[in-house]
Amino acid sequence: MPNESNTIKKVAVIGAGVMGSGIAAHVANAGIPVVLLDIVPEGAENRSVIAEGAVQKLLKQKPAPLMHKRNAKRITTGNLEDDLELVADCDWICEAIIEQVAPKHDLYKRLDGVRKQGSIVTSNTSTIPLNKLVEGLPESFARDFAITHFFNPPRYMRLLELVADEKTRADAMDALRAFGDVALGKEVVDCKDTPGFIANRIGIYWSYTALSAAYDFGLTVEETDSIVGKPMGIPKTGIFGLIDLTGIDLAPHVNASMLDLLPDSDPFCQAFREDHPLNAQIMKMIGEGYTGRKGKGGFYRMVKDNGRRSKEALDLTTGEYRPTVKAKLASAKAAKKGLRTLAEYDDKGGQYAWHVLSRVLSYAAMLVPEISDDIVSIDNAMKTGYAWKYGPFEQIDQLGTEWFAEKLEADGLPVPEIVKVAAGRPLYKEEGETAYYLTLSGDYAEIAVDEGAWMLADKKRGRERIDGNKSASLWDIGDGVVCLEFHSKMNSIDAEMTEMLAKAAKIDKKGYKALVIGNDADNFCVGANIGVALFAANAAMWPVIEQAISALQNALMALKYAPFPVVAAPAGMALGGGCEVVLHADAVQPHAESYMGLVEVGVGLLPAGGGTKELTTRAIMNPKRPGGAMPAIASVFEAISTAKVATSAEEARDMLIVRPGDTVTMNRTRVLPDAKAKALALAEDYTAPEPVEISLPGATARAAFDMAVQGFVLQGKATKYDSVVSAAVANVVSGGDTDIKDVITEKKLLQLERDGFVSLIKNNATLDRIEHMLTTGKPLRN
Repeated sequence: MPNESNTIKKVAVIGAGVMGSGIAAHVANAGIPVVLLDIVPEGAENRSVIAEGAVQKLLKQKPAPLMHKRNAKRITTGNLEDDLELVADCDWICEAIIEQVAPKHDLYKRLDGVRKQGSIVTSNTSTIPLNKLVEGLPESFARDFAITHFFNPPRYMRLLELVADEKTRADAMDALRAFGDVALGKEVVDCKDTPGFIANRIGIYWSYTALSAAYDFGLTVEETDSIVGKPMGIPKTGIFGLIDLTGIDLAPHVNASMLDLLPDSDPFCQAFREDHPLNAQIMKMIGEGYTGRKGKGGFYRMVKDNGRRSKEALDLTTGEYRPTVKAKLASAKAAKKGLRTLAEYDDKGGQYAWHVLSRVLSYAAMLVPEISDDIVSIDNAMKTGYAWKYGPFEQIDQLGTEWFAEKLEADGLPVPEIVKVAAGRPLYKEEGETAYYLTLSGDYAEIAVDEGAWMLADKKRGRERIDGNKSASLWDIGDGVVCLEFHSKMNSIDAEMTEMLAKAAKIDKKGYKALVIGNDADNFCVGANIGVALFAANAAMWPVIEQAISALQNALMALKYAPFPVVAAPAGMALGGGCEVVLHADAVQPHAESYMGLVEVGVGLLPAGGGTKELTTRAIMNPKRPGGAMPAIASVFEAISTAKVATSAEEARDMLIVRPGDTVTMNRTRVLPDAKAKALALAEDYTAPEPVEISLPGATARAAFDMAVQGFVLQGKATKYDSVVSAAVANVVSGGDTDIKDVITEKKLLQLERDGFVSLIKNNATLDRIEHMLTTGKPLRN
């Protein structure tokens, strides 16, 4: 949602290419009106066809740049010849056109003639120095100018690099920081005006080093990705999979750009070999259309054989494709013990890992203070711009600064100044409730925590939890508010987590006045631990299963009717039981990138933690529901029986998971602070909700739902067992043995959930679905 205190209320983006349109889409996601302009193509009948076409692509693109299709209505399209005056009332104008100085200068001169006084103009350039962009332009323009470098895709990549010079107004930078942080949800990092800024300066060197060394060490594509992948905290695609994703055709351009901008003495220029065999292979691939996932394939490709799809990988030595072979490097397995174990392992995987780590980590370290005065900014840039789990300085700490320095010296490699200054001390340390980072002076500086932007780790540091077990904990986050943190594997619900949910409903007995449910994990909660459920079912432990369901229902009902407010703060996946936790809160403060839904039918079950009950009662009580009960519960039946998942918090609003009064937080680091503020506001005059009673149509609704499902079965869109599971869902949603004149309580709906769940888990077809999901990670269509 837009920040009312921000000075940026309207935005213009010039250039409707992939980046420009993506930036415009994300501004629209923030609730801000945006103008999108591009050139008039020669001979075009529709003079605004480029910008209009870009918006149409946004609506179809996957992954979706828009958090909701309706956000496209906030984008006004036009062209630079007829519609330039549309930028006149914009507070920020972002240029995202071709990476050449002359066209940018021409555009800036035109913009300066129509923009309002005090408006901010920025470039999304990643290669042109700021001083060149404002060269020859009026001082008044230079004062309003900066670089805002987004990463692609703008919706999903959290990094926003800001670059200013001595002429740029301080208040203009303050406005950009605030807007980027609060409205756009970005990790805003101030960068110096150096080639590639921070993330690309390190990332391009890392990519070239990892790719070229893989060839040099004789590794296969799969072996490489098993090392420069999860063991190094790199996205699970691995380095070759990542370049397939971003586009192989980008590599020659970014390499050439950095070679042109950097001095010959830079390690990238020293390491780069134009005649390296992999460079020739990449150019051959590009020429043949193998540019990655957007082309015919890349280092990996999918092929069809007799109607079946299979995956192939490129043989780096022959240049031919072959079936993928699972990597079996011992070093990759040993990496589970830590990064140093990987780097010390005596096989080609370990040797390769050390080669990459030694070059890349020392390169990042030697760039202090050239690209940034502090190591925290560099680590944050790599984590949010390249999706590294750990920044380069965090990785050096994992290796140990003393070990790292000694190993570099043993290999004849220079030891960076910051590592020398560390003298065996860690680059980061914690004392009590405060975290520190090492500076070049040799002193530690405090890592400041903004009271409006923190993670739970910041509140836990140096403190003891109120209560907890191996699956969940209660933490005091100040001002009488408690946070319930999930920390089981994948944050899946088990008996211990249910126990803590029940205990959380009694925090008022210890003097607390509000509860927030949230955590720092990638996913809020992925649902019930179905492995435990499968074990219990195979052992025919039916009473145990029913008792577990009852315990979860009771805990969530206790939270719903607790004498204090409960605010759920989901981020990432909140599926199945995780979604049910959210549904029982008084309010939801979701991160914009929250993916919520009741997905139990995928394993042949129905939501039985109160989720079916909650969506049904909300649909019936929705003042905007269309017509009578049937249209309302039909939408619930469809959502549950198709395992529909909202792909953003705004889509979850359509599904009634997020309610009209709930607000969405764009920045991940602000979710818990915003949830806490909401909990405190609700606590001022809180009254627990009244019990819910509704009426449902019963058998008539079930008959209608069954007819629809059988139609899908006949069309081959649903299986016979889908109809069995759907019938169980229909029984709950319709109210079971009832009539529209009867009154149904939540207790009755919960009983229907339990009965339906137990009947399904006794069916072998459901057990087959659960086992298949646990084995393959994919649903079984039986």
